[in-house]
Amino acid sequence: MSATADHAEERTNPAARLGFQPGQVVQEIGYDDDVDQELREAIEGAVEGELVDEDYEDVADAVVLWFRDDDGDLTDALVDATTYIEEGGAILLLTPKTGRSGYVEPSDISEAATTAGLTASKSVSVGKDWSGSRLATPKAAKSKR
Repeated sequence: MSATADHAEERTNPAARLGFQPGQVVQEIGYDDDVDQELREAIEGAVEGELVDEDYEDVADAVVLWFRDDDGDLTDALVDATTYIEEGGAILLLTPKTGRSGYVEPSDISEAATTAGLTASKSVSVGKDWSGSRLATPKAAKSKR
């Protein structure tokens, strides 16, 4: 594939845009009937494997966390998610878009990420009903400098 094709895929494939790579182990937390199946399939395609669930007993390279406003405390969920990933791994926090049931305020995401010791990127649209924020653990944030 040419560099141009790679860039085109990053624009059209949200999983590629979010940095998922072949061979990564990605743990999914917060799965329910309302998740974006197309995004899940795109992530599985990008990592060339299935997402592992909350019962996975090893560390993952990344975590996909589906979170809705009524799912409890976001800071606690993020702190818990960091225990599942490799040092330097990332959490993809997926929340319902504005106006959707379970919407989470961006200020709440920012505050929870900071309290959990994570560095947040800006929110990106990852589907019809979901927005995503890529949150980096401190080691990942330092290595980007």
